[in-house]
Amino acid sequence: MKEETAAKRKPGRPKDGVDLRDTILDHAEMAFADQGFAGARVRDIAARAGVNQALIRYYFETKANLFDEVVRRRGGTLSMHRHLLLDKLLAREAQPDVSQIVHAYLLPQWEMKYSGPGGEAFVRLQARLHAEPEEHALQLRREVYDESVKRFITALSAALPHIPRETISLRMAFLVGTYLFMLNDLGRLDDMSDGQIGAIGKEAMLHHLVRFLSAGMSAPLA
Repeated sequence: MKEETAAKRKPGRPKDGVDLRDTILDHAEMAFADQGFAGARVRDIAARAGVNQALIRYYFETKANLFDEVVRRRGGTLSMHRHLLLDKLLAREAQPDVSQIVHAYLLPQWEMKYSGPGGEAFVRLQARLHAEPEEHALQLRREVYDESVKRFITALSAALPHIPRETISLRMAFLVGTYLFMLNDLGRLDDMSDGQIGAIGKEAMLHHLVRFLSAGMSAPLA
């Protein structure tokens, strides 16, 4: 009976009751983080995941669709976490201050990086995605992140009513660029401090960034 079932199953189809989608996404995440979209090859992802390329085509059809699903999966979790933290903050505080809002925005990213190899890989992949100017990458970023980002811009505008929303939006772009740069350990702290600053822990780095970015967000207009 098992032989008949196997014979009827087309090449590239998963076994009955077995869903390997997440396994493939996990390994694709690592490959895209290490090599980027152009550098990662489907056959290498398949080898990492222990499946054949036909199975990746069965689930995702194309490499582009696979990449998009990798970004949507963890990026969607990140955005949802930001929504939840902002909801809790607004329920607790009639008017939260800027540092509380900035902390709520950054915290999910910090927790993701330190959640394990997959979370760390996704943070690296995010930096690649944000550095990619192609229209498809921009559209993917809009789809995954814009709703939560705009909610935080609205919250910051309420906390800083004397600063125009367009200026808050510009400063939010500065915030995103800064935290991605530092979260990916690109700051060369040891070099710039002549060895006086070594590795900074997770909580200390978040604390420093919240203070710095909050001050920049609140800076008076020229």
